[in-house]
Amino acid sequence: MYARLHHMQLAMPRGREDDARHFFADVLGMTEIPKPSVLAARGGAWFRGGGVELHLGVEDDFRPARKGHPGIQVEDLDDVVRRLAEAGQETTWDADFPGFRRIYAADPFGNRLEFLEPDEN
Repeated sequence: MYARLHHMQLAMPRGREDDARHFFADVLGMTEIPKPSVLAARGGAWFRGGGVELHLGVEDDFRPARKGHPGIQVEDLDDVVRRLAEAGQETTWDADFPGFRRIYAADPFGNRLEFLEPDEN
């Protein structure tokens, strides 16, 4: 019945698109994709990397998502950690998911992000 998850939407504060672009494109290496014109007028930004698509939508009464989050499987977790550290972003390692190495981080708006990679050991 279900084919795949098309995208995950996160909220962001109004007027912070440049911060989103810096983090998701420059730091994480995702590509910004154009929003349909009818949606572009609302603000926000969309990004894609590999099979992952994240949509950031403006929320006037913004509060970061601290529990709900995307779990993004990556091919090189150490590279993601390095990129985040070089950008001054904190990461928290978590060993409670058997079979995976994983970290938690936050986007520039405080939304929780999980990055994980299969543990080959």
